[in-house]
Amino acid sequence: MRYTGLGDFLSRGTKVLAKGPVALVFAEDAVEIDTTLRHHQQLGFTSVIVFMPTVFDLPPDLHDTVHRVDYDLRADGAVQTAVNRINDAAPGVWIYYCYNAEYLFFPFAETRTVAELLAFHTEERRDAMLTYVIDLYAGDLWRYPNAVSLDEAYMDRSGYYALARPDPANHNHPKERQLDFYGGLRWRYEEHVPQVRRKIDRIALFRAKPGLKLRDDHTFSDEEYNTYACPWHNNLTSAIVSFRTAKALKSNPGSTFDIQTFRWHNSTPFEWHSRQLLDLGLMEPGQWF
Repeated sequence: MRYTGLGDFLSRGTKVLAKGPVALVFAEDAVEIDTTLRHHQQLGFTSVIVFMPTVFDLPPDLHDTVHRVDYDLRADGAVQTAVNRINDAAPGVWIYYCYNAEYLFFPFAETRTVAELLAFHTEERRDAMLTYVIDLYAGDLWRYPNAVSLDEAYMDRSGYYALARPDPANHNHPKERQLDFYGGLRWRYEEHVPQVRRKIDRIALFRAKPGLKLRDDHTFSDEEYNTYACPWHNNLTSAIVSFRTAKALKSNPGSTFDIQTFRWHNSTPFEWHSRQLLDLGLMEPGQWF
């Protein structure tokens, strides 16, 4: 099904939002749109909705299984606007959002569905899940000048850290159960990344509720949604492996000529398996076994 815009989708397509979890994919360019959509379909999302410019094409086999919304992502706050309006239209439904060339992984993803993941998370009285955005990059930028290769993808196996998140409303004391996470290409090439864009944490999975607002730093207006765990024990976290930063660094004239390769002594091939991310401590199974 194709919709001419967000308004058209919200007037004709809200039945898609009746049951979750629902995946929202925002296509900033034409890179790996099809693999992004198929990956999230295979995880078990009830519906996959892609927001993309009219000039981009979908493979014919996805026309009947993906809901396409013609959408201009160049406008300021385009992603936040779409997520917030979908939130208002689907109270109580679990929603996930990402960009093209990003792939969600969670503990035991090879044998369990995202619906099972969120059912357990809901039983633990959690309405949101912290997700770490882990940078992927092609090993050979001469062969893959846009830094994207699913077959030869690399990631950093170390170099990740967290800092306390100050609360301006409370004399900059640390916020309870909230941290700012850093690492990957945004850390290694921080001179090319604005400071407000260096964090790698994202609340990518959340349960919609009236009045909830996504902010431009990937956090929500309800501070409990931004916590990494409940007060009494560790909770599940997930990871999004993403070519987005690598693409940006190689397409930006201010950084592309400074980068001949993203590989360094802590690079390792990505195995496209949740076990690797668990072993590296890049997501947390919590009490889910």
